[in-house]
Amino acid sequence: MRIRSVEVLTGKNIVRGTVLLFASLVLASCASVDRSYGGSDAYEVTALTQIPAPASTSSRFSPMGIIEVTVAQDETLSGTYAIDENGMLNFPLIGEVAALGLSPTQLAAVISSRLSGEYVIDPSVTVNPINAVPPTISIGGQVKAPGNYPMANATTLMRAINSAGGLGEFAKADDVLVFREVSGERYIGLYNMEAIMRGNLPDPALYEGDIVMVGDNPGERRLERILQILPAVTSSLVLIERVASSN
Repeated sequence: MRIRSVEVLTGKNIVRGTVLLFASLVLASCASVDRSYGGSDAYEVTALTQIPAPASTSSRFSPMGIIEVTVAQDETLSGTYAIDENGMLNFPLIGEVAALGLSPTQLAAVISSRLSGEYVIDPSVTVNPINAVPPTISIGGQVKAPGNYPMANATTLMRAINSAGGLGEFAKADDVLVFREVSGERYIGLYNMEAIMRGNLPDPALYEGDIVMVGDNPGERRLERILQILPAVTSSLVLIERVASSN
C-alpha cells in the first residue's frame, strides 16, 4: 500500500512540505523543504490541498462493537460476535477478520469470500450491528491528554486538539499530522496549527478512524532542561552545550 502525503498550501506559498518516514515527521524538524522523502519510494507527494474525505462514514464498524452474523447455509456459524479493541473479528473456521472501518455489506462480503469453497458452498452472509460504538478518532503525540475521542467532539482538527486538552508543553505546532485511509490508500496531511488557530488556514474536517499526531519540539525540551539548573545558581553562569562528534 502506497502512502500519499498531502502538501498544505496557501496561495502560492508552501506552509510545510517536508515528507519523511513516520518517526521523522513526528520527532524531527527541518529548516527547509526536503524533497527526498527519506529516500523511500513508499511515499508519493500529491498536489492536493486537503486529504480526501471517505466516500461514506455511515454504518462503519468501530472497535468493541457487537454484531450479528447470519450464514444461511450453516446455522452453526450464525450468531452474535464482538469486534475487539483492535478492530478484529474472530470468526469460526476462518479466524481473524479485519472489521474496522468496514460497512455491514463489506464485512459480509469478506466473510463470504473467506468461507467460500473450502468451508461453505456459495455462502450467503448478512451482518447487522447490534451495539454500535460511537465513532472515534485517535489523538497522540504532544497533546495534554492523548487518547481516543468521540467524533462528536472532534469534527475538525482544532476541535480535536482542544478535546485532548490542547497542545502539550513541548508541542511543535507546525508539525501536526493527520493519517487517513481512503479507498485503500493511506494519506498523511501535514498541518500548521499556529496558522489554523490564527485563522490564516482553514480548520480541516476530521472523519471517523482518523489519527492525529502532534510533533515534538526538541529545542523547547533543551531549554527546559537549562532552566531547571538556573534556580540553584547565585552567580553568573555560562553554559557549554556539548555536541557529539559526527566522526
